[in-house]
Amino acid sequence: MRVTFASPDQKRTGAYVVFAMDGGKLSASAGDLDKATGGGLKRALKNSKFKGRRGQTLTVLGPRGVKASRIVILGIGKPNKLDTLAAQSLGGAIYRILGGSGDKSASVLLDTIKGVKLGGAEFAANLAFGCHLRSYRFDKYRTKEKDDDKPSLKSVAVMLRDVAGARRRFSPLRNIADGVFFTRDLVSEPANVIYPISFVSRLRALTKLGVKLQVLDEKQMKKLGMGALLGVAQGSANAPRLVAMRWNGAPRAKDKRPIAFVGKGVTFDTGGISIKPAGGMEDMKWDMGGAGVVSGVMHALAARKAKVNAVGIVGLVENMPSSTAQRPGDVVKTMSGQTIEVINTDAEGRLVLADAMWWCQKMFKPHTIIDLATLTGAIIISLGYHHAGLFANNDKLAEQLTEAGKDTNEAVWRMPLGDAYDKQVRSQIADMKNVGGRDAGSITAAQILQRFIQKDVAWAHLDIAGVTWSNSDSATVPRGGTGFGVRLLDTLVSKHYEGK
Repeated sequence: MRVTFASPDQKRTGAYVVFAMDGGKLSASAGDLDKATGGGLKRALKNSKFKGRRGQTLTVLGPRGVKASRIVILGIGKPNKLDTLAAQSLGGAIYRILGGSGDKSASVLLDTIKGVKLGGAEFAANLAFGCHLRSYRFDKYRTKEKDDDKPSLKSVAVMLRDVAGARRRFSPLRNIADGVFFTRDLVSEPANVIYPISFVSRLRALTKLGVKLQVLDEKQMKKLGMGALLGVAQGSANAPRLVAMRWNGAPRAKDKRPIAFVGKGVTFDTGGISIKPAGGMEDMKWDMGGAGVVSGVMHALAARKAKVNAVGIVGLVENMPSSTAQRPGDVVKTMSGQTIEVINTDAEGRLVLADAMWWCQKMFKPHTIIDLATLTGAIIISLGYHHAGLFANNDKLAEQLTEAGKDTNEAVWRMPLGDAYDKQVRSQIADMKNVGGRDAGSITAAQILQRFIQKDVAWAHLDIAGVTWSNSDSATVPRGGTGFGVRLLDTLVSKHYEGK
């Protein structure tokens, strides 16, 4: 869908969207339309339960006196409570209401509203951002869908005086949205389409944005001693890959070391020999969600020319059961030299990340590493589907991530780490085992990952198992792949790491 900005003096088409405040008070443009329709809007208000609460809507179809197919009155609630997230949510509501309405275009009449702290251009840009995010749809494999079931809305014009300012503010937001969509596309693809080598092919699109790729094949990883990652991959006919994506947006920075993002990229997870139950196993196509987010973040940073040095690492494997698959009881040697006894082959993500993070540190010397993984079902038991689990060895980094989560509505919740949990992953025959039992499962997984972080590196682990996929719509996220983490990490970079 196309989102544009235009002067209110230009021609309006299709549906009109206007605003009302808490208590049903109409905006200036809504008041003008009420007069043009002979009081039609106020009559509709009088005969409805519409009170102007944020996100509340009232639609007047085929109004007299104007060329609009319909007029949608959208509540913004209390004007002094309207912030960027609220504006994005309102944009999402516009698409929710009009996406399948039959209208092909809509004009949003944006006025200066007393009490709103956002400037008009900022309000418009975030409104457009939310509308665009909500418009995402993964439908490439539908061949018999009826036209009535397809979205009709093709364009939305946000009409305001400061068109240039709105375009300027929307440009980086559009680039971030492109990164979110890049992630959503990867996560939504089936496993017969996205597997390690085809994932790499998708990443080559980033080179057009100035991202440099480095790809390691199975032979190179074996030479480096990546026994943990290769152990996961050995049961699959699809060969593994390890990819580094480099964006050098601050070549003159005093500290040229990058911030690093590392993603678990298990393109399909059967559980291996410790095979999962059949019910719901189709969802394991998005067990590469961490790698998808890292790819989307690198897309966003490069597209908006972020002034930061960043590297994204994705470990791409498929976890399959076969005569060559890793067995429970096997011992693998990681690139770091540490050994892991594999108790459960379905606890494979930590094995992939162990080698990926170690290689990242040896190769790129980052000052900070943030890894993302759909790592444990235990985090869903702890936090449900509303927060990602946050584990960190650095309080400042944890606070920055929590703040960025609030800014983007991609919430994280800090979980504990401690020596007591290390006891659960002690092995009788190796340095550690890959599971620590049912209790504190997400914490013991993080404890294992922490063993592969060097002492001078700030580290955070985001367990995104509960937030990578959604079975219901929310304000700016249609059901399906969410892209959770792209906006979170882009905001973290822009607020704390960019231009330094």
